Amino acid sequence: MKITPVILCGGSGTRLWPLSRKSYPKQFSAIIDGETLFQRSARRLSGPEFTVPIVLTGSDFRFIVTEQLFQAGIEPGAVMIEPEPRNTAPAVLAAALRATADDPDAVLLVAPSDHLIPDTESFVATVQAGLPAVAEGRLVTLGIKPTHAETAYGYLELAAPPQAEPAPIVLKQFVEKPDAARAAELLAAGNFLWNAGIFLFRAADMVKAFEAHAPTLLAPVRASVERAQPDLGFLRLDPDSWAAVEDISIDYAVMERADNLSVVPFDGAWSDLGGWDAVWRETEPDERGVVARGSATAIDCDDTLLRSDSDRLELVGIGLKNVMAIAMNDAVLVADTSRAQDVKLAVTALKKKQAPQATTFPKDHRPWGWFESLVVGDRFQVKRILVHPGASLSLQSHFHRSEHWIVVEGTAKVTIDDDVKLVTENESVYIPLGSKHRMENPGKVPMVLIEVQTGTYVGEDDIVRYEDVYARGQGAKG
Repeated sequence: MKITPVILCGGSGTRLWPLSRKSYPKQFSAIIDGETLFQRSARRLSGPEFTVPIVLTGSDFRFIVTEQLFQAGIEPGAVMIEPEPRNTAPAVLAAALRATADDPDAVLLVAPSDHLIPDTESFVATVQAGLPAVAEGRLVTLGIKPTHAETAYGYLELAAPPQAEPAPIVLKQFVEKPDAARAAELLAAGNFLWNAGIFLFRAADMVKAFEAHAPTLLAPVRASVERAQPDLGFLRLDPDSWAAVEDISIDYAVMERADNLSVVPFDGAWSDLGGWDAVWRETEPDERGVVARGSATAIDCDDTLLRSDSDRLELVGIGLKNVMAIAMNDAVLVADTSRAQDVKLAVTALKKKQAPQATTFPKDHRPWGWFESLVVGDRFQVKRILVHPGASLSLQSHFHRSEHWIVVEGTAKVTIDDDVKLVTENESVYIPLGSKHRMENPGKVPMVLIEVQTGTYVGEDDIVRYEDVYARGQGAKG
């Protein structure tokens, strides 16, 4: 019996700010090593036991999803685009309805895309241990054997203690995130596991569970799936139907109400990387409890995380204890390690002062590559732009700015009105205000150029689009 993975990657977590932001959340970042969390999740679910995955994500991330799957050598299955975030219950139901339309007996494994699970073999064996319960019509969730008294997770109370080998155990009840004293009691009891939000079930059984416990979700989600439109290989759920969908988690909508739940304990290493304290634990602190990553140096520090993801910013800590300092090109976080779960407060404060760092990166990812703003003035902006091999920007024009392009790596194919030419390294070209223009990368290596914009307005919405291979509308960026 093959299992169809359902990978949820529409979230925009704030507890790993400034690395994770709404425009580029943590699942798409290489937090631990050279692979992103999303790529690691997809690879973990791509063995012979699995079919191609169903991925649910937002419109802004659809090309990032396919690009990262391609880089990981994984064939994408259905990539379903949620018009708006509506939490996990509607996403799971949409995947189940889609799967049953293709195969009434489909078995789904729903997994977040931002978990760290190093032991793939043990994880897959645990998943397979839940299949007998699935065959009996039960909904199965994976529970993580706790290693410490954690207050950031919900817990699962088992009807019996876990055995040496993974096997389904009846779930007695869900337990909300406890305080420190209660967490210590749950750890000592031995029959409580962390709730990982990973679920295994027959798609048809999950649809029945929604019919019984969350029937108001069924009609709008089904309508959104049935009216979904193909879009460049993606499946875009119908936005009008989706607008009527309640924002609710799968736990609240179904799992906490169902009486046919089993749990398979997972005894391997696991983390949802839900805070910088978790990243510190998972990146092998030295004998003094220090982790220094990227352009960071620790001098006489203890129990400290120093991380700089900027090649232009050296981060140095001296005599620090229980401190986490995270540096990006445009923002730096410094906090006591005990306040890791309060990092989201920084995002809230920055939003109130309308600081762009709250939600967006200087590096802005697009279907064709990315760009980053290097300098911004009242009447000018300087960008670095990378275009993937074979990719092209839209044919476009601007009302308020002209542009100079200087190629610094690779070769650009440049269209300016009726003129088409190749521009190589150390060559430049001028695009007058109002001219129709396009840049393409005809080569086999990434093309990088520096763009200098000058004019009365240099915002990303100053664009008239004439042709676009990515079928984006007027005013869309890039």
